[in-house]
Amino acid sequence: MRGMAPIVAAEQQATRPRSTLRRFLHYFQPYRKEIPVAMLCVLINAATQAIGPLFLGWSVDHLIIPGNLTGLIQLLTGLGLLYLLALGAIRQQIYRVGSIMQRLLAQLRQDIFTKIQSLPLSFFDQSEAGDLMSRLINDVNTVNQAFGQTVAQMLGNLFSLVGIVIAMLVLNLQLGLVSNLAVPLMIFTTGIFARWARVRFRVTRQTIGELSARLEEDIGSVREAQAFNRIQLNIETFSQLNAANRDANVQAVAVTAAFLPSIDFLNTLATAGVLAYGGYLAVTGAATVGVVTAFLLYVQQFFRPIQILSQFYTQAQSAFAGLERIFLLLDEPVQLQDAPNAAAMPPIQGDVMFENVTFGYTANQTVLKQVNLHAQPGQMIALVGPTGAGKSSIINLILRFYDVTGGAVKIDNIDVRSVTQASLRRQIGIVLQDNLLFSGTVAENIAFGYPHANQVEIEAAAQAANVHEFITSLPQGYSTQLGERGAPLSQGQRQLISIARAVLINPRILILDEATSSIDTRTEKLVQAAIARLLIGRTSFVIAHRLSTVTQADQVLVVQQGAIVEQGTHAELVAQQGVYANLYAIQLGSDGS
Repeated sequence: MRGMAPIVAAEQQATRPRSTLRRFLHYFQPYRKEIPVAMLCVLINAATQAIGPLFLGWSVDHLIIPGNLTGLIQLLTGLGLLYLLALGAIRQQIYRVGSIMQRLLAQLRQDIFTKIQSLPLSFFDQSEAGDLMSRLINDVNTVNQAFGQTVAQMLGNLFSLVGIVIAMLVLNLQLGLVSNLAVPLMIFTTGIFARWARVRFRVTRQTIGELSARLEEDIGSVREAQAFNRIQLNIETFSQLNAANRDANVQAVAVTAAFLPSIDFLNTLATAGVLAYGGYLAVTGAATVGVVTAFLLYVQQFFRPIQILSQFYTQAQSAFAGLERIFLLLDEPVQLQDAPNAAAMPPIQGDVMFENVTFGYTANQTVLKQVNLHAQPGQMIALVGPTGAGKSSIINLILRFYDVTGGAVKIDNIDVRSVTQASLRRQIGIVLQDNLLFSGTVAENIAFGYPHANQVEIEAAAQAANVHEFITSLPQGYSTQLGERGAPLSQGQRQLISIARAVLINPRILILDEATSSIDTRTEKLVQAAIARLLIGRTSFVIAHRLSTVTQADQVLVVQQGAIVEQGTHAELVAQQGVYANLYAIQLGSDGS
């Protein structure tokens, strides 16, 4: 029963195949001028396939039996030239169709990636990176395998099939009708198997997405898995997902394995029918030997396209399952969009105001409650409080990673919802506790937010961040290649490079999220000096758990349960003997011990 659950879910989540097909066909529109040329090549190839047996059957009656050798040689020469033409048409067909499909699939990948980049952070709070990667890579590859060249072959075989049916009916109407008796059975059989295959291939796409998500997560957390002794548990969990994917693929293969022999049986049945009835007609003189010979060749050609079309049909079910997942992602609403009349944010002075701000990540969860704050240009604002109090949510709203559910966030008296997100974030710098560096050179990582920076600007930013001396000591200096997540640099070295990254974009508002934690004492001094230099003349918001780092802040905001419960300078809050004073006394006593 467990194996049936994914299939039931897949049937419930399925979109109509016709709708999916129409969506996919839309991607062919940019190539509407190229498609007719490719289709002409397909038609030429299909026509040669349909004409060949007709000539060969005619040659039996009019050339071979009468012994006309000269005519036979001329006919074979003509057929040779015809098949050379078909060979050229096939070559052009493969090239043109392949070119169109690869450009189409590249656009599909581009649309997926663009969509992923534009989705709000709330979407990623509920989605797995591995599953998104599976849609971009595995599902698109499945579409490529099904439609890469098969689309042209399928159309060619369809045209060949039509030509063969017409030729058979013209040659001998009675024998043609007998030969086509198996077609309704094939259509009926294909319809049944296609429905089974569609559901099962949809399950395979879902399970490979889950498997990819788990794999990406486990590879990224292998150090934690070893540290917490979860290796065996991870192996068992992966084994279960792997088995589910295996079982789904076995069920899909089982459908295909039953389908193809059914088509072969109908092929054999039709051939036997032609031999029996055609032989009878030849014996009674109602048909010539050449006509029966042509029919036998046509029957073989007739069922070859049907077999190919049938195989394509089952392959297409996997592709449609992948396309359904792709289009579901592309249809995901972008909840955080620029307003239709959004303007570019003018140069920021750094005046930040929260006016009765209420916010929640979901409709049933309120994280911030009636928050009011005002940061004047150049001020340093410290946010302190327990984990989960709402400090990071305040930062997220300044960057407009999320929209408020009540009230307004204003910068220089402009509601952040009225300007474009890109123009807003371009003027805000951020240094996190664990900044992410990317595979690439040190210079490329520093220039991450300003890719057009020249070497002089990059080095100046590194000097301001106290990291220039370290970089020049590396084997290739600024051209040193870093691995994934900045390996092999230490946490402190990565932090200095992230500060250089913030310096380079010259933001008017700066956000620091526990930027000096998790690093050694010597590096911390370099980081603190670099941050002090970076803060000059900028409005800054500092999230800090170590209160000793915010004693010089112009305002300290104490956040508890989504509300600002205390506000003032360090000295003022200590004098109040309230929440902040207690926190500071506890930390001071802890540090003294």
